[in-house]
Amino acid sequence: MPNRFMQPLRIAIQWSFLVFCLYLGYRLFRFVLFFQSGGTIDSTSRPPGIEAFLPISGLLGIKDWAVSGTINPVHPAAVVTLLAAIVVSLLLKRAFCSWICPIGTLSELLWKGGFSLLRRNLRPPRWLDIPLRGVKYLLLAFFLYSILVAMPAGQVQAFILSDYHKVADVRLLEFFRHPSMTATAIIGLLFILSVPVKNAFCRFLCPYGALLGLVSRLSPVKVTRDREACVGCGVCNQVCPSYLPVMSSDRVSSAECIGCWRCISLCRADKALGMKLTRSKVIVSGLLFAILVVGIFWGGSMVGRVTGNWQTGITPAEYGRLLGK
Repeated sequence: MPNRFMQPLRIAIQWSFLVFCLYLGYRLFRFVLFFQSGGTIDSTSRPPGIEAFLPISGLLGIKDWAVSGTINPVHPAAVVTLLAAIVVSLLLKRAFCSWICPIGTLSELLWKGGFSLLRRNLRPPRWLDIPLRGVKYLLLAFFLYSILVAMPAGQVQAFILSDYHKVADVRLLEFFRHPSMTATAIIGLLFILSVPVKNAFCRFLCPYGALLGLVSRLSPVKVTRDREACVGCGVCNQVCPSYLPVMSSDRVSSAECIGCWRCISLCRADKALGMKLTRSKVIVSGLLFAILVVGIFWGGSMVGRVTGNWQTGITPAEYGRLLGK
């Protein structure tokens, strides 16, 4: 597949996942409404995939799994999807962020809209950009320390089995259904900032992205520049949503690279840029990259189903007690 077709393909995959996430949200809404209405509307099954929006639950589950040897039955899909995203990042840079994550899709839509409206995107000055990018790593350090270090194993298990955690997905749904004034203001501010600034939330605040970025440093594939073929036009620098100096790099190893292929797709010099294996001239084709991203992430859910670590163990009667209050 020619590189120029990579962006339409990536965008199609992005929006497919976004639509699927909206479908999962609707399914969860109908599931909750059945219990909250006292069973007066038609019931529907709870979609396990909604647990992809519970990365903290996934992190708790990973620690509990390491201690107990089994994945908890409360939100097992949260563990599976978090691990799948980590594997994607380990092998294919932060491709999860630019190919799958619905927040990344909406962020990209906003800054592209901002470019069309303002004819440019704004970049904070370096003295401000670097500290702001560090915020997401501080948030990641807080969560990792709080869960993996400071929280005893018994306390982790007790929290996982608590009523509060059992309906974590429902609480998230209610957060968006009935946001507080503070939450509305923060979301609105992030929305506004995402119009002139590329991927504002992802770049500065997302601890999930920070984790995947650190993991992606170990990825065997990276954007690689051929010095002889490069004409020094600077287009790759201009189109990079992470503002990376692609034109002056032999290999892009930064944790900020989200594997979006924009620099490769829009490069004006034939074969000047490519996604290559480390210490090798082997080029990973765009189509193969796309298949691997989708296949590894979706394959994680298949593994979860086959191993019995996908559907929650919470019974309908238990949901009735938790949601019918």
